[in-house]
Amino acid sequence: MRKMKLGSSSLEVPVISVGCMRINSLEKPAAERFVQTAIEHGANFFDHADIYGGGSCEEIFADAVSMSDDVREKMILQSKCGIRDGMFDFSKEHILHSVDGILKRLNTDYLDILLLHRPDTLVEPEEVAEAFDQLESAGKVRHFGVSNQNPMQIELLKKYVKQPIVANQLQLSITNTTMMDSGFNVNMENDAAVNRDGSILDYCRLHDITIQPWSPFQYGFFEGVFLNNEKFPELNQKINEIAVKYEVSNTTIAIAWILRHPAKMQPVIGTTNEERLKDCIKASEINLTREEWYSIYRAAGNVLP
Repeated sequence: MRKMKLGSSSLEVPVISVGCMRINSLEKPAAERFVQTAIEHGANFFDHADIYGGGSCEEIFADAVSMSDDVREKMILQSKCGIRDGMFDFSKEHILHSVDGILKRLNTDYLDILLLHRPDTLVEPEEVAEAFDQLESAGKVRHFGVSNQNPMQIELLKKYVKQPIVANQLQLSITNTTMMDSGFNVNMENDAAVNRDGSILDYCRLHDITIQPWSPFQYGFFEGVFLNNEKFPELNQKINEIAVKYEVSNTTIAIAWILRHPAKMQPVIGTTNEERLKDCIKASEINLTREEWYSIYRAAGNVLP
């Protein structure tokens, strides 16, 4: 598995993150095989959140790997906090309490990365800074990031938080490309020109923040997958055509399309299927041409000016 630096940190990570949101759908033997398959293929970066399965996903993961110091050294663990009870909460008290719960469920002493999960408009950044300092000094969290935040929200945090923001999880797939569309349509009178995120793609590149695309196979907001979907005939035809050329699956090409972007993104894969996971991992070996990348973008229904 090809590796990359995470944001401005010195942490080397696989170019693909294994999302564990659905691991609670697996029985223990299947969960064990899935995690072991990921590690054997170099995909040892696992993404969690305290709300996934009400916390059960973290417990199931720790049980599946029989967490110990030796096992822990072989993996990179990331989790998220800040969503609770129908609201968002970035208070110092909640962040500290959440991390303690995460560590207990994962049966580990530390997280490699903690992300704030979706923006909290009631955030008091001074409290976030205090929480991050306390977590870092206690050795409970080594790196910090955010999820679904725009540039000004990150700037507000950075005014008080001394630790670098190393990652930002954002929705991105071949059919969800708003962070790219407005950059193609500057000063144009069309819907694609609407800047909906404050130029977050360019901002993250400028500030060495790794974008972690979530739902890389979804269209809309969890409406379904676009691969092999009759709603996207032209797109699937183009993806399949390129997949034949590289002798890989359409799953591999969908992830390779994200990895081809020079922003050096780290897609979060949500599958619990071992074979599909292997197909995703193969994407790290594929480097699409510029012509192939743009042909897929256009096949998704995007019109270049």
